[in-house]
Amino acid sequence: MNDPLNPIRQLIHQAQEQDAASGKLLEFVECRKQHLHTAIKLPDQQATKGLADFVVRYIKHVPDFIDAIRSMAQEAGIYNDVEPLLKIASDYFLSPPSIVDPHSQLEALLDEAYLAHRLLEEVNDRFMAKSGIPLAPMDMTVANIIAHELIGEPFANELDQAVLFSAELLLNEHGFEGANISHYVTAHRDRGWSQELERWPCLVEDLSISVEFDSDTLTRH
Repeated sequence: MNDPLNPIRQLIHQAQEQDAASGKLLEFVECRKQHLHTAIKLPDQQATKGLADFVVRYIKHVPDFIDAIRSMAQEAGIYNDVEPLLKIASDYFLSPPSIVDPHSQLEALLDEAYLAHRLLEEVNDRFMAKSGIPLAPMDMTVANIIAHELIGEPFANELDQAVLFSAELLLNEHGFEGANISHYVTAHRDRGWSQELERWPCLVEDLSISVEFDSDTLTRH
């Protein structure tokens, strides 16, 4: 069976190949590096390369996350509930909204990845507020803050508004309710997420770049 995420992975691979020839990503992050919030702490050595590596990993994590959530949902019998969320996250890549500028490919994919990661974060947060557990055991808050800063305001705030609009529509139409969802919540309240975290390492953040909130407060408008 064809993997529906292959087109996204191919887009990312093509963008990486294009960037290897053009070097646009390094130019972009070198420019943006000067404007990052002081709470973002870069590696002491090769900070620009570290930022560029972060961008590529952040983009490539989207299909990995979608794949992991899809597998978890299928095994738990809640795929029909989760499928609309995963479709929107995928469509941000395959049919990006007009708000996304067609600049260099990896820059455009950063915008699309930000939309997808923020949507998953938003729905996860709302699911947690409602049920007491996340829909999936991942916390992309720090990575999303870094991506927000790289994209820059006011555009990153416009992307956030687009995500909030999508999340509202999604949750109004698909409320994540029913017997299978209740069973899923109860099961994970009882046993936690260790099995999922072992099987899908992509659900665990591993960043060389950190955010020190106590130096100042980063807010998302």
